[in-house]
Amino acid sequence: CLWNPLKGYQPFRIPLSVKKTLFDIFTNLWYNSKSLFSNTADVREHFRAVCFHTYNRGKIMIKRIISAGVLCCLAALTGCGSQKTTVPNTVQNGTIAKTTAVSESSAEDVTERETEAVTDPEISPYRNPLTGELGYAESAVGKRPVAVMVNNLKGALPQYGIAEADIIYELPVEGGITRLMAVYANYADVPEVCSVRSCRYYYPILCLGMDAIYCHWGLDQTIAKETLERTGIDHLDGGQYYGSLYFRDSERERTYAQEHTGYLDGPKLPEVLENQGIRTELLDYYDQPLFNFASEDEKIIPQGENAQEVTLNFSGSYYSTFQYDETSGEYKKLHSGEPHMDQRTGTQLSFENVLILQTLVYPRENNYLMDVELSGGMGYYVSNGGIEPLTWEKSSETAPIKLYDFSGSELTLNCGKTYIGILSLIHISEPTR
Repeated sequence: CLWNPLKGYQPFRIPLSVKKTLFDIFTNLWYNSKSLFSNTADVREHFRAVCFHTYNRGKIMIKRIISAGVLCCLAALTGCGSQKTTVPNTVQNGTIAKTTAVSESSAEDVTERETEAVTDPEISPYRNPLTGELGYAESAVGKRPVAVMVNNLKGALPQYGIAEADIIYELPVEGGITRLMAVYANYADVPEVCSVRSCRYYYPILCLGMDAIYCHWGLDQTIAKETLERTGIDHLDGGQYYGSLYFRDSERERTYAQEHTGYLDGPKLPEVLENQGIRTELLDYYDQPLFNFASEDEKIIPQGENAQEVTLNFSGSYYSTFQYDETSGEYKKLHSGEPHMDQRTGTQLSFENVLILQTLVYPRENNYLMDVELSGGMGYYVSNGGIEPLTWEKSSETAPIKLYDFSGSELTLNCGKTYIGILSLIHISEPTR
């Protein structure tokens, strides 16, 4: 992003030659780190330190350039009025997604807040900690959420039970595919969810930041196994709980490959948790909203350009597109160009908030499984037809994700369901048309 004195930070298209140069620089830095250390953790730490040093030196240079040119920019921009415009490509193929703008807002109304009075006395006064919405069951207050690993292969579509999730994470796994993690605030109100797949190590780390109970069916026997054992996270594996919590969908077995038929019987969760003596009360540190939500009578439009459509390209064949529906105020999700549907409800997945979080993603030593850095980075917040850049951090494995605007203030999200896509920082390509 570049700083525009009248409009704030603005995304811009990076020339292909510059992209290749940046890729070469970071690739050389990575292999240089690998040549200096044999321990993977030391390699990562050295690489991160060198990158931040390079970044900080770059910031100093950019500030000097901006200081020299800011008066010229102000003089040129002062004479510009409101005009029809198309936004440059913002986040695409792992980092930059395509956004389509309708019109340019003036500096005075970059952020809008519209109020609606909540008049229904029957609505519960308790707020869902994952969505910020009123009407949350009193019996669920202070209880732990549940996160379920969901198969996202095209051959497993459509899934079911995911339209009822409060948050859906999507991250890359091996082979250019992605896997979802559906999160439900109320462990006693989880539906049947299909199809459930195996653990990759970065998903339980995300769960730790929410004090969530982690549900999966299988795991890789290397770092995922080590992470589950080392962290001691409460998790329920379909291999261990088959027949009591996990089952095969007999209807799907007729037409789907077997690995796409396993489901979690959500209504059985409370009984299983009680029988296993698994804690259901949130730890005090996590007994608060996951994000900084606005009140339900506010409507926040992110600062920046209008965004009617955004696309996250995880790979050439797996990408998620979000199209804004002005009537509902939601973004409808597409899976690789087709509406992403829930088989049971027959509805398309939709979200009030779309968070695009950028980080380092790279193959592990076996050149198959992936490493996903979860310490922090940059990204974008998309909601109510607008998009703005953000920064994010996860200060430790057990810390929640924190979101900030470019002034350093904690970002405020609209109430509602949230999609969180975490994807590559380095791989950038031209937009998908």
